[in-house]
Amino acid sequence: MNISGNTIFIPGATSGIGLELALALRAKGNTVIVGGRRTELLERITAEHPGIHAVRVDTTSPDSIREAASQVISEYPEVNVLVTMAGIMRIEDWTKPEGFLATAEETVTTNLLGPIRLVAAFIEHLRTRPEATIMTVSSGLAFTPLRITPSYNATKAAIHMLSETLRLQLAGTTVKVVELEPPSVATDLVPGQRESSFAMPLEEFIAEVVMLIETQPDAREIQVERVKFLRYGEARGDYDETVAAVNHLDPHGK
Repeated sequence: MNISGNTIFIPGATSGIGLELALALRAKGNTVIVGGRRTELLERITAEHPGIHAVRVDTTSPDSIREAASQVISEYPEVNVLVTMAGIMRIEDWTKPEGFLATAEETVTTNLLGPIRLVAAFIEHLRTRPEATIMTVSSGLAFTPLRITPSYNATKAAIHMLSETLRLQLAGTTVKVVELEPPSVATDLVPGQRESSFAMPLEEFIAEVVMLIETQPDAREIQVERVKFLRYGEARGDYDETVAAVNHLDPHGK
């Protein structure tokens, strides 16, 4: 993906990583359209950040995705980059008979069906562009699980494999598939994460991501240094120790 000269749609960019990435990419000379559910929030973003555009989209709704895609393609026909940023992270306890199923289903709908439907809505158009990119967003937890977020881990692992497979299918076309793999970042994704000493500062994360896009335009995976501990535990041969460290366990999982 080239760092500049793109028209980029980022659903899920009204806060956190999505918004900061949108602003950073706008500063690099791209046309950026952010997407989100709350019209008033989109209006505030466009007022506070001149040059940022906005389209309402609810990525849990197939109809909303289709309508948003139609609007984006109609109003911004040069759109050539889709960043499937929208996602949620919920704590679940599967050892209890009640309370986790609805949360798990919501997580799958948002984190997995949402990106699938977004790609389906844009793929035909993207293939008409001379150069195009689908940027998926997985997580370091796609490779090393956090005990308290099973559905989140699973959906991000699925996004990783979806990205790998789409890249195979789109080989030879004008569409590249790039996977962004954040570590824990200081946002409000889950309560307390913004204040966590383990989380990477948001500004630091965005700066490194932009640097990687700029210096590695052909990269298949965007990996800041902090995520490599999670990403490569199995390859290093210390997967059990990595899982234990992330979950504050001893190496035997106790």
